[in-house]
Amino acid sequence: MPSDSDQSNHRVLAIDPVSLRRTLSTLTYWFAFLLTARWVIGQNGGFFFLLLLALLLAIAMDPAIRWFAARNVKRGVATGIVLLGLVILSLAFIGVFGGVLFSQASSLITSLPEIVTGVVDRINTVFKLNLDPKQVVDSLNISPSQIANWASGVAGGVVGIVSTMLGGIFQLLTMLLFAFYFAAEGPKVRQVVGSWLSPNAQEIFVTTWEIAVQKTGGFVVSKVVLAIASTTAHSIFFAVIGLPYWLAMGLITGIASQFIPTVGTMLGILVPLLFAVFEDPMMALWIMVFAATYQQIENYLLSPRVSRMTMDIHPAIAFGSVLVFANMFGATGALISVPVAAALVAIVDTYGHRYDLIPRLRE
Repeated sequence: MPSDSDQSNHRVLAIDPVSLRRTLSTLTYWFAFLLTARWVIGQNGGFFFLLLLALLLAIAMDPAIRWFAARNVKRGVATGIVLLGLVILSLAFIGVFGGVLFSQASSLITSLPEIVTGVVDRINTVFKLNLDPKQVVDSLNISPSQIANWASGVAGGVVGIVSTMLGGIFQLLTMLLFAFYFAAEGPKVRQVVGSWLSPNAQEIFVTTWEIAVQKTGGFVVSKVVLAIASTTAHSIFFAVIGLPYWLAMGLITGIASQFIPTVGTMLGILVPLLFAVFEDPMMALWIMVFAATYQQIENYLLSPRVSRMTMDIHPAIAFGSVLVFANMFGATGALISVPVAAALVAIVDTYGHRYDLIPRLRE
């Protein structure tokens, strides 16, 4: 028989039926809400992704819109001017270089069997191998007959191509429309959302909003400017030295160097380098010299001036964000991953609490 002291050490756990029902009801509601949210996002994932793209575009336009607004231009008009300017510049680029780019891309595709055959022959000569060029071409599914079948399939699917193009144009217009509303009505949206929050939460919300606009917008603008500069410089150089498909190679180099973290610069120059090394080894050497020189100019002259208002994030975080977003949203997700990661890192740095290191960690 237990003593009185043993009985006093035991505690009885009593469950209040009312509290239990309330807790179970809350968990049930949250579970149902999460399931519903998952279903809605799954059914409308493409639309939500367009909204995310529109939001990023609106944030990227914000510095230019503020510049016009500071000169007594209404925000809606300023947004229209900036957005119209972007559309005109894009159409001008397509009008000037679209034909050349399409011609080079078509020629590149049709010439793939000859290019691969030349590469294999050069490898056989240099490394004393006996690779069969035809077997390599067939294994890559780029034989002339396969390319012809693909072309005939494309020609036979004109209706599908037109419908795809119309769908793409509709999505583009949808994104531009929401980008306009996000940018023009940004302050009003912020006020409406803030009115639902307590004063303390409003302070956090405003700070988070400003960080996202400043860091993400600056990051996107700086990367676009650097990509344009890199594409222009490399395309001109490739055209001067006579590299085949110089515009396509310049675009690959410029875009990859800015929007693929860590290894983008190497991957961007690797493609034109491979084309040049089997065309003319001296041309490949000149490309390496120019790429190294331009990289130094970008690192020490262009990037510090363009990226003053942006933030750097750790290469591992940038690369990881690319992998995650690419897996979720494809190539477009990979392009927007780094700006989103930059905003999240800035918010964490702002609200994250850091402690002083103990002596053993300072070593």
